[in-house]
Amino acid sequence: MLVTGGTGLLGWSLVERLAGRGFEVYATYHATRPPKIEGVSWVRVDFSDPHEAGPLVKSLRPEVVVHTAAYTDVDGCEVNKNLALNVNYVSTRELARACRGVCEYFVYVSTDYVFDGEKGLYRESDDPNPLNYYGLTKLMGEVAVAAALRDYLVLRTSGIYGCSPGGKRGFALDALSKLSRGRTVEAFVDQFLSPTYAPDLAGAILRILEARPRGVLHVAGERVSRYGFAVELARVLGVSEDLVKPASIASAVLKARRPRDSSLDTSLARSMGLEVRPLRDALRAFAGECAEYAR
Repeated sequence: MLVTGGTGLLGWSLVERLAGRGFEVYATYHATRPPKIEGVSWVRVDFSDPHEAGPLVKSLRPEVVVHTAAYTDVDGCEVNKNLALNVNYVSTRELARACRGVCEYFVYVSTDYVFDGEKGLYRESDDPNPLNYYGLTKLMGEVAVAAALRDYLVLRTSGIYGCSPGGKRGFALDALSKLSRGRTVEAFVDQFLSPTYAPDLAGAILRILEARPRGVLHVAGERVSRYGFAVELARVLGVSEDLVKPASIASAVLKARRPRDSSLDTSLARSMGLEVRPLRDALRAFAGECAEYAR
């Protein structure tokens, strides 16, 4: 197994689970070398240099690749377009091309931000129409994988949250930190998505690796606004919901446009037994498992 982005929120959870199942795992990292995990060999790779992707596959010759590495700073992608293009598209293309005749299966983790957010609860068959450069580069990655390989899955998800030694903090972890201290959190009432707890998505990927579906699949949590997410987290923590202050994305000053409702329809995944926990259950787990990272 090769897992790119092994120190990210999803990658870390996936690497731990694969190693626990006895797989031989190679995982990539970019900056600080991560803690040791038995059964995991860490490989430093900089996907901003597309020339590193192909040799990685050729040297390791993995049977399965799960490509979670990405430049996910939405506003950053709008400013650093060349970096976003190299990481999210060109390196993905080179990775997929190198897998021809080598890898048995390739999973590319994509995003709800390939959609424009005009309707929400998007199905796999809906036409993408990204509003920002991040979404565009991830969509280009989808196209590159589909063009290069036959045995692949584009796995779209939404609002991944969780914690890991090298993963970004993000809205959920910041909210957990503030609410745990009795501080207020501002959250958009008019932006909807399908927040997905990283360990739950990692568990779904394990089942995907057994069944090996092809094409495009949406695996994500329940549709909720960012405000509703934060209120539910306050309830789980047993603190006042009044700590969550409503804000509007319509009046926010952001470098990149965000979809108003990029929530995903996951009925196809559910029909395959690929469900994630309900929001409240996932948030209970998140609050307990990520408490130390929220300090």
